Amino acid sequence: MSKQFFTQQEQEQLVESIRLAELNTSGEIRVHVEPKCTIKPEDRAKEVFAQLGMHSTEKQNGVLIYLAYESKVFAIIGDIGIHEKVSNAFWDAERDTMKQHFSKAEFLKGLQVVISDVGTKLKQYFPYQSDDTNELSNEISFGGEQK
Repeated sequence: MSKQFFTQQEQEQLVESIRLAELNTSGEIRVHVEPKCTIKPEDRAKEVFAQLGMHSTEKQNGVLIYLAYESKVFAIIGDIGIHEKVSNAFWDAERDTMKQHFSKAEFLKGLQVVISDVGTKLKQYFPYQSDDTNELSNEISFGGEQK
């Protein structure tokens, strides 16, 4: 498999999906992709969340979608502000949505659907305010193999 899982065009489509999902919310969505994960994906997602400074959002409403493609694992986690608003059932449903698409090798589509769903949920609890700023980059972050 190539070093970059998504083509440049697919990366641009994901970034646009994030931009559109964040239009009507103060929430922040990030996607992190790396080849391998040797620990529980939720634990690795928490590490990446911290590395990306996602705890620094004013309303603690950042969401990270984590994917380790060679290990075939993924996770979705939210900061405490959004996590307190949604139940674990929401995160489980989004994980199931990704799993459904990923099982058909629809990686881009699976991420786009979940990004949109998360954006809708963030809008519900953290609607856009006129003084909102984009606190975190919409760019996809990439990591190397984790030991």
